[in-house]
Amino acid sequence: CLVYSVTLRCAVVTGEHEHRNRLSVCNKICYAIGGAPYQITGCALGFFLQLYLLDVAQLDPFYASIILFVGRAWDAVTDPTVGFLVSRSPWTRIGRMLPWILISTPLAVLSYFLIWYVPPFETGKVIWYIFFYCLFQSLQTCFHVPYSALTMFLSSEQAERDSATAYRMTVEVLGTVLGTAIQGQIVGMANAPCLPGPGEIKRSNAKHFVAPSQKAAYMIASGVICLIYILCAGVLFCGVKEQKGETLYLLNGFKSTTDTQTPHAFFQGIRLVMGHGPYAKLVVVFLFTSLGFMLLEGNFALFCSSTLGFRNDFQNILLVIMLSATLAIPFWQWFLTRFGKKTAVYVGSCSVVPFLIMVVCIKSNLYVTYVVSFVAGIGVASAFLLPWSMLPDVLDDFKVQNPESTGHEALFYSFYVFFTKFASGVSLGVSTLSLDFAGYISRGCSQPKEVDLTLKLLVSAAPIAFMLIGLAILYSYPIDEKRRQYNNKMLQEMRDSEADSESETTEISNMI
Repeated sequence: CLVYSVTLRCAVVTGEHEHRNRLSVCNKICYAIGGAPYQITGCALGFFLQLYLLDVAQLDPFYASIILFVGRAWDAVTDPTVGFLVSRSPWTRIGRMLPWILISTPLAVLSYFLIWYVPPFETGKVIWYIFFYCLFQSLQTCFHVPYSALTMFLSSEQAERDSATAYRMTVEVLGTVLGTAIQGQIVGMANAPCLPGPGEIKRSNAKHFVAPSQKAAYMIASGVICLIYILCAGVLFCGVKEQKGETLYLLNGFKSTTDTQTPHAFFQGIRLVMGHGPYAKLVVVFLFTSLGFMLLEGNFALFCSSTLGFRNDFQNILLVIMLSATLAIPFWQWFLTRFGKKTAVYVGSCSVVPFLIMVVCIKSNLYVTYVVSFVAGIGVASAFLLPWSMLPDVLDDFKVQNPESTGHEALFYSFYVFFTKFASGVSLGVSTLSLDFAGYISRGCSQPKEVDLTLKLLVSAAPIAFMLIGLAILYSYPIDEKRRQYNNKMLQEMRDSEADSESETTEISNMI
């Protein structure tokens, strides 16, 4: 009777476990919507902040480069710090990750809005933008790191997590479209006329009056984005239930391993995370590829408006790239399933290279630029999907090799984001400083030849070089499809073994 009772109990637990690990379409959509604020605000800042600081706030390119670099560098530093704090934070009635998202949202919205406000003074303007940019990045980190780590607390099934990640990437790319459309179209309607070229004015006299409508346009756009931010955070909070513990076995009194394990010290956690070979290689790969794409993102608006001469159309060109990337996400999801994630990275990154060369070599032509931008967007989509799709594989590999070490999800994700943001900070700071050395003129109808050459290097040669370096390092990345399937099998056996053990112990205790 005892054997029969235990066997029946195990069957019931297994059935409940499988049911709990399934995510409904509604759950996946609500989870995915939570990723939109990060991409909407990131896209608006990435494409337009440099242009805003130079042409609307009327800052010298040197000071603009300081703001961009300090903001991104600060953002990068806060990621592992927040990741550590999240991993040490206690479980609450609503989970461990969701309280961070709930508390950070209203403050992040306020600080984001003030980034796009031009203060009525000149002396402390640089300090104003550094303070609110850094504050927003910190609060955004308090949202995004727990949100990213939440993937591992949705389900213990790899297929369900991959599916949720695909939903998330689709919505995030839609978020980039939305961010580009809102910021670009509203700001584009109030686009100020350009100023005479470098031969007709002196650079010292390049600061001119900025129309109130242009300042108001940036504030209106930021206000709309703030409302969307709050809405998406609300949907995430109401539509997603965080399952406690790495093993996700909170059924009938089962105890999570994370409840009893003593959390690691900060630097001990860093050594564990960065000491995992596949993770370190993956981080370096996407450090270089992200650096390439960040250079392209941060300078493409200026390249279109200044070098190609599409001052009134650059926002539409950006929108075409993002729309193309959105449409290509299902294709890349199919491709990585069919041919493997590693192959997808190679194909996706290499597909962008010919069009980056073409856009700087062909004579300025608006229609050709639209076509090139649309095709290039297909490759850009791979940069959105593949990094976040490969990271859960590294986490699974870590769990197989270190079964007794748990609770590091937030650290894995935070360091991953750290290097991406560090790349962004370096790219934006160096590129804006390069424009200063080249002699960039705010709102100039034409720029010196040195500026045109610098922009061509920043949107073509440099991104291609960094992407090729990243792909060369990817060759030694050890997790292929065979190893991924092996890890999935081992994790399932570990979960089944623990479920059987817990069920038998609980049943015997109850009978006694």
